[in-house]
Amino acid sequence: MLKLFVCLIAGALFGAGLALAGMTNPVRVQDFLDILGHWDPTLAFVMGSAVLVSLAAFAWVPKMRKPWLTGRFFLPSAVVVDRKLLLGAGIFGVGWGLTGYCPGPAIASMLSGNSEVWLFVPAMLLGGWLDRTFNPRHK
Repeated sequence: MLKLFVCLIAGALFGAGLALAGMTNPVRVQDFLDILGHWDPTLAFVMGSAVLVSLAAFAWVPKMRKPWLTGRFFLPSAVVVDRKLLLGAGIFGVGWGLTGYCPGPAIASMLSGNSEVWLFVPAMLLGGWLDRTFNPRHK
């Protein structure tokens, strides 16, 4: 139960941070990507803050004997940049640039009144389901 509560608090904190920083507004994200037009650097500061927190966590985690709420650490192990990674990143980038949404801000935007997010989130969930269903690495 504690694990679920911590997940709830972390998700609420993440969503509140995205909303407070204006990242639930897809136009703000698109303006960040428009480097030759009306460029908005806000997203760079949000990403930079996330990188700093992640760097601190990745420096701290190896010093811990075990995690607090689970039996083992789930750290990234992939070190190869392959065709699938580049293709997936490209598809993600095109979708992000066209819509201004990536998964976190899209979910945080569900109650914002932006009707297009109600189309984006189910399509995103369908993509995740298709990957889990048809990708052999998940079998």
